[in-house]
Amino acid sequence: MTDLIFATGNKHKADELRKVIQNVNIMTLKDINFTGDIIENGSTFFDNALIKCKTVYEATNKPVIADDSGLSVDQLGGAPGVFSARYGQPNFDDKQRYEYLLSQLDYSKPLDASFICCLILYVTPGRIYSVQEEVRGVITRTPRGTNGFGYDPIFFIPSLDKTYAELSDNEKNAISHRGKAVTVMNEIIRKIF
Repeated sequence: MTDLIFATGNKHKADELRKVIQNVNIMTLKDINFTGDIIENGSTFFDNALIKCKTVYEATNKPVIADDSGLSVDQLGGAPGVFSARYGQPNFDDKQRYEYLLSQLDYSKPLDASFICCLILYVTPGRIYSVQEEVRGVITRTPRGTNGFGYDPIFFIPSLDKTYAELSDNEKNAISHRGKAVTVMNEIIRKIF
């Protein structure tokens, strides 16, 4: 079985990936004791995912998969976007971050938003695969649900009448931005490994 390093320290993301991609041994940065610095200074989700892949590949010389994802709110000009995990203050936890986002909104205007995920598989410097997926939704005024993480309690899917945080893991994986990207990437991985 091929080892594939997932360039993340986020256990939730790793668990989501492992549920779909099962024909490789997925290891996180913690699993391989990676202690290097990854400086995510790209202007797009693709840029940041590629930075993660290159940094970890150069340190390990093994295939790497990385994602960069986030929430893009229409009335905020796409913010928080690539800064989703760092929106507001650097020391904010998930709840403080989404509460800060809610404080920035004009509730007299549409609250349309997208969750976007760019997933890159970096096999070698000359062999790179990329998938980007998006899910449209609406920001809720009040958080709902206890599942998930990040902005999940305030991202509402009208067709399901639920926020991401009200979905079971299986429901979320079936329709989420990351779930969709991982499903497409899984087909690529199955063909090349």
